[in-house]
Amino acid sequence: EPHTGSVLSLESDVLPEYKLQVPETTWWILLHYSPFKAFWDWIILILVLYTAVFTPYSAAFLLDEHGDLRQRSCGYTCNPLNVADLMVDVLFIVDIVINLRTTYVDQNDEVVTQPSRIAKHYIKGWFPIDLFAAIPFDLLIFRSGSDEMATLTSLLKTARLLRLVRVARKLDRYSEYGAAVLFLLMCTFVLIAHWLACIWYAIGFVERPYTETGWLDNLAEQLGKTYNDSDSTSGPSVKDKYVTALYFTLSSLTSVGFGNVSPNTNSEKIFSICVMVIGSLMYASIFGNVSAIIQRLYSGTTRYHTQMLRVKEFIRFHQIPGSLRQRLEEYFQHAWSYTNGIDMNAVSKSCPDSLYCKSYFNL
Repeated sequence: EPHTGSVLSLESDVLPEYKLQVPETTWWILLHYSPFKAFWDWIILILVLYTAVFTPYSAAFLLDEHGDLRQRSCGYTCNPLNVADLMVDVLFIVDIVINLRTTYVDQNDEVVTQPSRIAKHYIKGWFPIDLFAAIPFDLLIFRSGSDEMATLTSLLKTARLLRLVRVARKLDRYSEYGAAVLFLLMCTFVLIAHWLACIWYAIGFVERPYTETGWLDNLAEQLGKTYNDSDSTSGPSVKDKYVTALYFTLSSLTSVGFGNVSPNTNSEKIFSICVMVIGSLMYASIFGNVSAIIQRLYSGTTRYHTQMLRVKEFIRFHQIPGSLRQRLEEYFQHAWSYTNGIDMNAVSKSCPDSLYCKSYFNL
C-alpha cells in the first residue's frame, strides 16, 4: 500500500485523504508518499549530512601541496574521499531524475501525475539548486593539475551545501517533537562549529608562509613539530590541526576561552570577532529555546502534579474518609494514565458533522 512509507517520509505536504485513494499513474511516475520515495529521501538526507561534514573538511584540511602531488602520481581514484564524492554526485544526479518523475500536490490539494506538469513544477523550484549541487567539479577540472584550479574545485564543491536548505524545510514537520528539535539544534551548533573550524584553519594556512605569528606556528611550537620549508610534511598533523581548530571555534561560540589558542594576525582577529557575533546570535536563537523545549517536554508531568494537588486539596477540604480518599486518588491516577490529561468530552464535541464521526463517539 502506498501509505505505509509515509511514516518515514520527509515530505511535508502529505495529507490523509491522499492515502484513501491511489491516483492513476503510469509505471514511470513515482508517488511522493510511496515507501520507495521515503527510503530514497532518507538516503539523500544521509548523503547531504556527509557532504555537510566532509566537503568543508576536505576543502580546507586536505588541500595542501604534497596532497596534490600524491593525487597526480596515483590518479583520481587513489583517494577514498574522491571515490565517495563521485558516488555522492552520481546519486544526486539520480535524485534529480527521480524528482522529475515524482508527483506533487498542487494548490487545489490534488496529486499531479502528468509528467509535463511535474517537470515544469520541479524546474521552477529546486531544480537549479539540485543541478548545481550535483555537478562533479573535481572530476571536470582534475586534469588541469594547477594548485589554483584545485583550490577553485574545492570551493565549488561546497555548492553541495545548498541542499541543506531543502533538507531544513523538510525537517520542519518534526518541530512539534521537543526531543527531536533539541537534538537538531545541538547538531546544528556542532555543524556550524565544524564549518568555522575549517575556515579558521584555512586562514592560518594561507597566512603561514607570510608570517610567523599565526596560530599554526604557535601550535607547532607548543607540540614541538615546527615547520620546515624544505620538508612539506613537517608541522603538526592534520588531526592536531583539526582538533585545535574545532576546540577554538567551540570555545569562542560558547564564550569559554582559555587563551591557549588565540588569534594573533589581523585576519585571525577579524575572524574571531565574527565568530563571537555568530556565537551571540546562536545563543539567542538556539540555546534560548532549550529551556522552553525542556519545559514543554515536562509539561505533562507538571500538569499531572498540579491536578493531583487539587485532588488532595479537595479531599482535605471536604474531610473525605480514608477508604474513599484512596479510591479517589487511584481513580484520578488511572484516568490520567488512560487519557493523559485530555478532556475527551471537549474533543468529541469538536467532531465534524459526519455520520462516521458521530457514530464512532456515539453522539
